[in-house]
Amino acid sequence: MEHFDVVVVGGGLSGIGAAYHLQDKCPDRTFVILEGRESIGGTWDLFRYPGIRSDSDMHTLGFEFKPWRAEKSIADGPAILNYLNETCDEYGIRKHIRLGHRVVGASWSTERAAWELDVVRSGGEREKISCNYLYMCAGYYSYEAGYVPDFEGVDAFKGTIIHPQKWPEDLDYVGKKVVVIGSGATAITLVPAMSTTASHVTMLQRTPTYVVARPDTDKFANFMRKVLPPRAAYAVTRKKNTVMQQFVYGKTRTAPHVVKKKILDAVRAELGPDYDVEKHFTPPYNPWDQRLCLVTNGDLFKGIRQGRIDVVTDTIKAFDSTGILLDSGDHLDADIIVMATGLQLLVAPGNLTFTVDGKEVDFSKTWTYKGFAYSDVPNMSSTFGYINASWTLRADLTSTYVCRLLNEMRKKNAKICTPKLRVEDSQMPERPWIDQFSAGYMQRVMHLMPRQGDREPWINPQNYKRDREMFRYGEVDDGVMQFTNA
Repeated sequence: MEHFDVVVVGGGLSGIGAAYHLQDKCPDRTFVILEGRESIGGTWDLFRYPGIRSDSDMHTLGFEFKPWRAEKSIADGPAILNYLNETCDEYGIRKHIRLGHRVVGASWSTERAAWELDVVRSGGEREKISCNYLYMCAGYYSYEAGYVPDFEGVDAFKGTIIHPQKWPEDLDYVGKKVVVIGSGATAITLVPAMSTTASHVTMLQRTPTYVVARPDTDKFANFMRKVLPPRAAYAVTRKKNTVMQQFVYGKTRTAPHVVKKKILDAVRAELGPDYDVEKHFTPPYNPWDQRLCLVTNGDLFKGIRQGRIDVVTDTIKAFDSTGILLDSGDHLDADIIVMATGLQLLVAPGNLTFTVDGKEVDFSKTWTYKGFAYSDVPNMSSTFGYINASWTLRADLTSTYVCRLLNEMRKKNAKICTPKLRVEDSQMPERPWIDQFSAGYMQRVMHLMPRQGDREPWINPQNYKRDREMFRYGEVDDGVMQFTNA
C-alpha cells in the first residue's frame, strides 16, 4: 500500500492552496492530492452555465501567495480556472495531483497511527492509500447533483428542465422563453447572461434576496498596480478589501436597518420610483442573515429596465405542459426552466464514510475544533471558507494552521494529534455549526453538522480578524489538542 505523510482530498481552490502551504512550510513531508474528477478546479471547472463568475473579488478569493493581475476583479469561471492552472504550474503542484482518484472511505487505526483510504479510480479500479494526516479540501456541497424541490407536475412539462450544476453544452436558448427558479447567486448571474439572446427571461422567486450592484473592475487595485510592484499592490488591495468586507458585515450586525436602507435605496435608484422594490427586492430578514448577491455592472437592473427580464415573486402550484402555474393564479409560459434552487450540502467532509478504530464517525455528535477539525477524530481536518466573506481567506488561514500543527507534531515526535474536550467543556451549551445564517441550503442540514460551543477552541467564528489571530498566532499546544503516539 502506498503511503504519504499527508493526503489532500480535492483539487480545487482549497486543495491547490493546501499544496502550496505544505511545500512552503512543511517541505520534509510527502503529500499527494487526490481529485475525483478528471480535471482540477473544483467549482470553477464543474459549473459551465452562462455567465459563471465569482461573487467575491479576486483580490480576496485569490490566494494570498499569488497576486491576481487581471483588470477585472470579479472574474468569470474560465479566468479563475486559468489562474488555478497557472498556480499549479508556477509552484510545481501539478506533479502531486492524481486525477480520477475518488476517495469514498477513510478508516483510522490508532495502532498504526494512519488513515487507510478507499479510492475508486475513473476506470472503476479500487486501491488503498494510507497517510498519517488527512486534509479534506473537497468543498461543502455534493458534485453529484444540486438541490431540487419536489414540484408537482414536473413530468408534464414538454420543454427542457435543467439544473445549473449539470448544464448541457449544447443547450440552445436563443429566442426562447426562459424561467429561472431562484434568486440566489447563480440566478443573479444566469438571468442577465441568458437574457442577451433569449426572447425573455423571468426570475421566479419565492422570497427576495438583497442585491448590490458593483463594477467588475476595481479602480483602487488597478491604480495600485501602476504605482507598486505586483505583490505589494496585491497585498494592499487584499487588506483593504478584507477590512471593507468585515466592516460591512459588522454593520449588518450592529445597524442592520441602516445597511438595509442603503441597499434598497440603491435598487430604487436603478429601477425608478414606479418599480415595486418592496415586493421584489426586500427580503423578510436582515442583510447578511443570508448572503448578499452581487449584480455586476448593474446588468440585472439594465435587463429589467429594457424589458428583457421580469422578476416574479410568487410560489409554485404546479408545472404543466407549457410552463408553471403559480399560486396567485398567474401562469408563466416557458420553453426552458432552469432550477437554480441551490446545492446539496455535504454532512461528512467529502461525502466520505469515516471510521475511527472500527467505529463510524457521526459528525453531528462531534464538536467543531476551531472550525476546521472535530473532537475525538485524530489527524484529520477540513477546509470550510466564509459565508460572509471570500472562501479563500479562510482556506489560506486553515492551511497555515495545519502546517503549524504538523510541525508541532514533528517537534514533539508525536504521530497522533486529537482534539479532546476538557472536563470544564463537558457541559458547554450547544450552538449550530454556522450561527445566525438562515439560508435554506444551510438550515436543511444544520442538525447533521458538528456542534459549536461557547468558548475557544470549540468555536467556528466565521470572523476573519478572530480567525487570523487564532490560526496564525494562537497556541498549537493549547491543552485541548492532545499529542500522542501509536
